[in-house]
Amino acid sequence: MPISLVQRAAVQSSIAFIDLAAQQARLRPQIDAAIARVLAHGQYVMGPEVKLLEQQLAAFAGAAHCVSCANGTEAVALPLMAWGIGPGDAVFCPSFTFAATGEVIPWLGASPVFVDIRPDTYNLDPEKLEAAILAIKAEGKLTPRAIIAVDLFGQAADYPAIACIARRHGLKLIADSAQSFGSTLHGRHPVSWADAMTTSFFPAKPLGAYGDGGAILTEDDWLAERIQSLRVHGQATKSDIEGHSFDHDPKYLNLRVGMNSRLDTMQAAILIEKLRVFEDEIGWRNTAAERYTAGLAGSPARTPIVIPGGLSTWGQYTIEHDDRDGLAAHLKAYDIPTAAYYPMPMHTQDVYAGYPRPGGLPVSEEKADRVLSLPMHADIDADTQDRIIEAVLSFNG
Repeated sequence: MPISLVQRAAVQSSIAFIDLAAQQARLRPQIDAAIARVLAHGQYVMGPEVKLLEQQLAAFAGAAHCVSCANGTEAVALPLMAWGIGPGDAVFCPSFTFAATGEVIPWLGASPVFVDIRPDTYNLDPEKLEAAILAIKAEGKLTPRAIIAVDLFGQAADYPAIACIARRHGLKLIADSAQSFGSTLHGRHPVSWADAMTTSFFPAKPLGAYGDGGAILTEDDWLAERIQSLRVHGQATKSDIEGHSFDHDPKYLNLRVGMNSRLDTMQAAILIEKLRVFEDEIGWRNTAAERYTAGLAGSPARTPIVIPGGLSTWGQYTIEHDDRDGLAAHLKAYDIPTAAYYPMPMHTQDVYAGYPRPGGLPVSEEKADRVLSLPMHADIDADTQDRIIEAVLSFNG
């Protein structure tokens, strides 16, 4: 008698949603050596590895500048601070995203304006974006200043269209690439279109540290220098002190209100080693995504759609199902972990319910009840994926 799926699951090892341990085992000698170098020189904050990582990240993404910071949330806040966005200003962003995207806007006294997403990629819908901008302008209560486009689940938003809208209305554009650093569109990274591209090094991200961290990439010399000041308590920059002399260390000259948002040297050292293999891992992630898509073909679950010309880093492999919760419970019975992003879009939560959402957000609300992410990481193997695929196909809900 053939062994059942349930019996097989009982004897197989458990499945990790994101297997950080497998990657660590693969890179352990290099990471141990990198940590030892930091311990040896003892420059634990803003040490030499931080500058080296910034140079390497900028080169990887084809950007003129990279400024690291403490986390991906502050990476989004820092450009807004640099541009002087504040009370009375409107910043347009999706609601179908993690709270970090929208919460930084009220930090500065500005108002988030929530915009709906495309039903295929789950990223910001350019048509809905322009309609929202025009509605806010017509109302006259807020001044449109910026757009935060989120690259959800690993792939870039439609930046050619979004950047065109931003230029037409004189708005700054941030590409929030926390889930998708390394993704490209027509061979170009989002920083090619955005005024600033931000990322997170939270451990579960495609390029993750062993703690928190973030970075801002930009082509703008002024913006990079201003963020360098703001991330270290608003300290004077090189251009601030040119032509002046001081009786004390210029780092104690604080010319603007900033914050403490520095990347730890230890995390930078670890990220340098991970960046060395990152392109290979992006390839492995795409191979895994192709296996999922092929295996689930013809099932009731809708598999992900990548924007034409896009290369995803597959931060998540997210399917849709009419009975999402039933499928999640079915997979849990087979010890297969899943995640439902984002069951409560930002505008449905009380603290954000009062902010504008011109035209409503019907797609965001629909997808919140349908999407389910399956285990995905660079080290997932074909046998594990076959087990997951078989469990999905066995669901009759």
